[in-house]
Amino acid sequence: MNAIDVTRVALVTGGGQGIGRGIALRLAQDGFNVAINDIPHSADAAESVKAEIEALGRRASLVLGDVTEPAAVSSMIDRAVSELGRLDVTVANAGIARIESILETTPESWDLTFAINAKGVFLTWQAAAKQYIAQGGGGKLIAAASQAAYRSAAGLPAYSASKWAVRGLTQAAAQEFAPHGITANSYAPGIVNTPLWKDTPEAFEALVKTIPLGRAQEPADVADLVSFFASPNSDYMTGQTVIMDGGMIFS
Repeated sequence: MNAIDVTRVALVTGGGQGIGRGIALRLAQDGFNVAINDIPHSADAAESVKAEIEALGRRASLVLGDVTEPAAVSSMIDRAVSELGRLDVTVANAGIARIESILETTPESWDLTFAINAKGVFLTWQAAAKQYIAQGGGGKLIAAASQAAYRSAAGLPAYSASKWAVRGLTQAAAQEFAPHGITANSYAPGIVNTPLWKDTPEAFEALVKTIPLGRAQEPADVADLVSFFASPNSDYMTGQTVIMDGGMIFS
């Protein structure tokens, strides 16, 4: 009889590019089998990440779906567990940022930002926590916040408010799920070198000049922090939103 594969399994939403891709690859390097989520429009990019993970010798699953839709999120979790056997770490990374002043922000733009950045985390964590409780043994809930969860940014009102919401949810989840051995923590990056900035290179370069450590943050830097959250080294840490921005702000 073959030995049962008890390799831990991680799910990363928004895993097709940028920070999500960096996190998915790092967790694979850490020994996880990884389920990669993204929207169907980004299926090709997510499929490429899946191939990269498999090239590292890990198993990978593609679980496409919109994190703002409850049925899609439940299906995403179910498929990840069906294909990879269990779920141990859930990284709610999917997000959106729109540069708009308060006066320019429409109700539709506000609602979309909150649907992805805040509701998406809530739905993903809710479904993952149900799975953790059902299978026993605890689990890790991890989410994307931002330095804007500590110091809001002009021109990013909806984004800033949504990331404060993630910080609040992190604290609530930590308290509610602690009796089940489930921890909840969020990462708060700064100016990360991702495709998000491709249309505003001048703004990107100007912001990089304000970083005390003298360079933009890379997805691999963020993945280092997520790797810690996903590991046993963070077992006594919960309810925290940790800033990692090269020294731009302090709290």
